[in-house]
Amino acid sequence: MTLNVNVKQLGLFAGVLLALPLTSVAYELSGYSAVEGQYFLHDSPFSEPENTVLSAVFAPEFYTQWDEGNQSLLISPYFRLDSEDSERTHLDLHEFIWQKSTDDWELKVGVGKVFWGVTESQHLVDIINQTDLVENSDTEDKLGQPMINLSLFNEWGTVELFILPYFRERTFPGKDGRLRSQFVVDTDHAQYESSAEQGHLDAAVRWSHSLGDWDIGLSHFYGTSREPIFEFNPVNFKLTPYYEIIHQTGLDIQMTTESWLWKLEMIRRHSDSDTFTALTGGFEYTFYDVAESGIDVGLIAEYLFDDRDNALLTPFENDLMIGSRLAWNDEQSTELLFGIIQDLDTDDRMWSVEASRRLGYRWKASLEARIFSVDRDNSALYSIRDDDYIQLEFARYF
Repeated sequence: MTLNVNVKQLGLFAGVLLALPLTSVAYELSGYSAVEGQYFLHDSPFSEPENTVLSAVFAPEFYTQWDEGNQSLLISPYFRLDSEDSERTHLDLHEFIWQKSTDDWELKVGVGKVFWGVTESQHLVDIINQTDLVENSDTEDKLGQPMINLSLFNEWGTVELFILPYFRERTFPGKDGRLRSQFVVDTDHAQYESSAEQGHLDAAVRWSHSLGDWDIGLSHFYGTSREPIFEFNPVNFKLTPYYEIIHQTGLDIQMTTESWLWKLEMIRRHSDSDTFTALTGGFEYTFYDVAESGIDVGLIAEYLFDDRDNALLTPFENDLMIGSRLAWNDEQSTELLFGIIQDLDTDDRMWSVEASRRLGYRWKASLEARIFSVDRDNSALYSIRDDDYIQLEFARYF
């Protein structure tokens, strides 16, 4: 079992608790629990993983506010128990954040989650939180990040300043897990460019503003890369993750006009080993209330580019994503999203389906499926070529 909570975080949490007022305050307790089943359509190319995986999730959320709503505390732990992979069985504190708000500024201290990005297929600019890769291979799930975040509100935009005092290592499936690399990642012996290792003080700044139909974000990050590079260890036949110090400048733009959403994310990243540019851009056009059915149908197209001349570092060097989003707008909030990412240089492609529907007042059913068609042995996706799967989850909210 992986426990992603450390002593420094606990000290930070204790400091936040001591800052709470002694008088009683109202609070809200919510969250969900879920059971999940995954069925993999093919045997793994590695001997250990099974085709059927069961797991359970418990994710409560505690929220309270005081000082006429100007101060609040959010606590959101997360626990998953997996039937096969000990690395996927893990406990994490997604959020433990104290917030102080005024008309001109907002301060957050603790462990939190921050999302940047506008595109559908990938979020290049989203760099504050570490990816929780044992949760899902789509890189959408994140670990909680210790932070101090000051936001300043002005007529000419919002400026967000981040101090990130502790680095979270990326999680990876173990030898019994699916969607894993050929060689298991040795997370116990990660290496760092900085002598401070996980204690390196990272920092970021972002300016965002809305100008008519345009929403613009410009960011810069300096610190430990959330994306490791790997070195093969011939002694234990494992991959050792190596975390560089990087500078990354990001730009995200979204233009909304009638039924169109035009989107762009672009980054420029520099480290001692490499400097590269990557971008994702495209559009989403929505047909509302198709044939007076109440159903909205969105058509999505995005182009993915990365100028690193190494297919092992990224699967999206020159790719096209085409998909559709359907929203029934019914009482059960029924939704469906499907798409395909096609490599424009080869026959490699990936299909994805995500669907969800509320069942009554407290229950929700979610379906997910991914199919991989990868023939190149030098592709970043080659190790998961036989990991096509269907996943069904039933969650109960409280």
